[in-house]
Amino acid sequence: MDEIDPILLRDAFGKFMTGVTVVTAVRGDGKYVGFTANSFTSVSLDPPMLLVCPGKFLSSYETFSKCIHFSVNILSEGQEKISNIFATSDDDRFTKVPHKLDLNGVPTIDGATVQFSCTTNNIIPTGDHCVLIGQIDDLKLSNEPGLGYVGGQYFSLGLERAAFKDTTSNAICGAIIEDKENIILIKTPDGLQPPQCKAIDRSNQIKDLNDTIINYGISAKLGQAYSVFEGIKSREHSTYFLATGKIKDTSSDVISIPISQLNQQKFTSPAISRMMSRFALEAQSRNFSLYLGDVEKGAIHGIQERK
Repeated sequence: MDEIDPILLRDAFGKFMTGVTVVTAVRGDGKYVGFTANSFTSVSLDPPMLLVCPGKFLSSYETFSKCIHFSVNILSEGQEKISNIFATSDDDRFTKVPHKLDLNGVPTIDGATVQFSCTTNNIIPTGDHCVLIGQIDDLKLSNEPGLGYVGGQYFSLGLERAAFKDTTSNAICGAIIEDKENIILIKTPDGLQPPQCKAIDRSNQIKDLNDTIINYGISAKLGQAYSVFEGIKSREHSTYFLATGKIKDTSSDVISIPISQLNQQKFTSPAISRMMSRFALEAQSRNFSLYLGDVEKGAIHGIQERK
């Protein structure tokens, strides 16, 4: 059997959609330590137990491999910055992140949707990690939606669902379709635009978009929501998704443009031009974010890359 490529294996593991946690403990000299983990595993309800897997590459590995108590904090939507802080080697993490001590004297992260306080039950060295099993002494639970992570990027079900709340107004639904290093675009008299359709019935916009893509002779698979915005005066609602695909039937209106050349193109509107420029920038790191706002200004969710 051939040796498995570790990069390929990392990418394969990354396909599993998880939450995001910060695991904390206290070093022997009293210093607080912590790291970001994609997830944790529930082990038992009776007694209540969970496990996490600290990596041997962590500067705090020795602490976690010997700790008596630790906490697991499931981060909430909007806590990407906290995740990124604990994913770096910054020694000053806890001065940047609001926290409180639990009943065991271990720091817990303010605003986390769940805070588990644990006493170590067992520690099992395994490969380049150890399995840290804890019995849950206490937990605090909020109603905040959790932060998600997949394929090297954050996502939020709460924010993505916001794209579909208003079903009463006209809507534009489109797709930014990647074909390897290129983007598939449609030529119009006013410039280029992603394949898109206008739907009066918002509940059918995904079906309408898929039908439109097929009619252009394109085979594509839709992914996550990428940009959701409204016209300031028209209130027309636009939603664009990331997608992968290829041109199956050649058409003079359907072209393929290198991602590196997107900033040089003329698009049908300033809003689409800004969206495509953002895509070209984020494609360099493969750390795509979600934009929510209007055609001129809005919020970027999850733009920072997790280290």
